[in-house]
Amino acid sequence: MKKYISLIFIFGLLFFFQSCSSQAVLDSKTVDALVDSQEFTFHAQRANPTNYDVINVMNSIPNSTSMRILELNGDYSIIINKNNLEVILPYFGRVFNPTFGDRDKNSYRFTSKDFTVNKSQNKKGNWTLKIRPNDARNVDEIIIEVFKSGKAFVSMRSNDRQPITYDGYVSKNEETPKEKEKL
Repeated sequence: MKKYISLIFIFGLLFFFQSCSSQAVLDSKTVDALVDSQEFTFHAQRANPTNYDVINVMNSIPNSTSMRILELNGDYSIIINKNNLEVILPYFGRVFNPTFGDRDKNSYRFTSKDFTVNKSQNKKGNWTLKIRPNDARNVDEIIIEVFKSGKAFVSMRSNDRQPITYDGYVSKNEETPKEKEKL
């Protein structure tokens, strides 16, 4: 019986500390306003590759955890504006048509001016955005699920590589120096 009580206590502490994350949680009205305006930034914190070769390599590294989640340390994001979509995300997995010598073409780094956005909201208040860039060579669809707290989940579907997902959060777009001069 003591074993079960200690296990419940440990899991309780785990859930308590997991809720105390370093990223501030947004209120649901702010998240609704950001998604409704279609001007926000997704900041990627973790990558979840689906290729088992990548997962096996990650598990074979000494002193590594046996998880298939990669913590991203960098400024990886998707910036959505009314007339511009900028994607800067790393890729871990199998590329079927690789380009040698140009690392930007093997990761997700592109800017799209011609894209469509279909958004919907479910009963719980979570948003789903389906973005189809028409002028990106290797991306078929980007699905962004934004939760009421501001946390987000991105799924990238390509025509020349295996799918990958990212975890992170959304925030308001930062003003560029040109926009500050206009004010």
